Amino acid sequence: MASDRSSASDTSPDAEAATGRPGPRLFVAADLAAGAEIPLAEGQAHYLRAVMRRSVGDGIALFNGRDGEWRAVLTELGKRRAVARAETLMRPQTAEPDLWLVFAPLKRTATDLIAQKATEMGVSALLPVFTARTDAQRVNTDRLAAIAMEAAEQCERLSVPCVAKPRPLDALLGDWPADRRLILCDETGGAPPAAEAFGALAVDLAGAPGAPAALMIGPEGGFAKGELDRLRKLEFVTPVALGPRILRAETAAVAVLALWQSALGDWQGGLTR
Repeated sequence: MASDRSSASDTSPDAEAATGRPGPRLFVAADLAAGAEIPLAEGQAHYLRAVMRRSVGDGIALFNGRDGEWRAVLTELGKRRAVARAETLMRPQTAEPDLWLVFAPLKRTATDLIAQKATEMGVSALLPVFTARTDAQRVNTDRLAAIAMEAAEQCERLSVPCVAKPRPLDALLGDWPADRRLILCDETGGAPPAAEAFGALAVDLAGAPGAPAALMIGPEGGFAKGELDRLRKLEFVTPVALGPRILRAETAAVAVLALWQSALGDWQGGLTR
């Protein structure tokens, strides 16, 4: 997979002295605590050594989705192996929106874009779903997970969304969790505007902030009529419209996520450092 790691804004070890923050951020699976020695993956070692030009003794940032973000120091760095020692907690782990994105897989570039942008927009899970008009018949979930991890590293969130195995729409709806509201992006024009619907939900959910929810976008060509008819009849589904123009699926994903985060998500506050 082509990596976008080199687009990170900080490329100089001297930047930490000026900002007080180590530039490269890496997601790790290991537990993080003061003094913990964290082995890094081979790809991470290459990135730090060949792309970011780090060396032993330089600082980096580590996070695992559980223990917050830690400043760590590289204690070993070779072509295929690296080790970092966690030193200082920079940001404690905080709660994030429990928001899923359900999407019909598109061509590879567009699907990659959805995974990247949805991660930046704060989703907690990516759920590919096969619909009647889905063109793509295969989904490389490992690739999407890698894209999500790199996006999380670069946008400074403290977690990485999980990527579910793709499922047919009927199977997904058949065991949908009853407590999770499903927001359907309805391209036919018969649904209320998303901003209006989200404003109403914000009032309804005032006593339960952070309630689990999911946003659903369809494939190129939209949902089949039978699929829309079924979705509209389900009690946990709220159809919404995204304006008078027909949006590409990847555009619709970003648009509805922005509207949700501004009305019901975590856009009320900025990033705390």
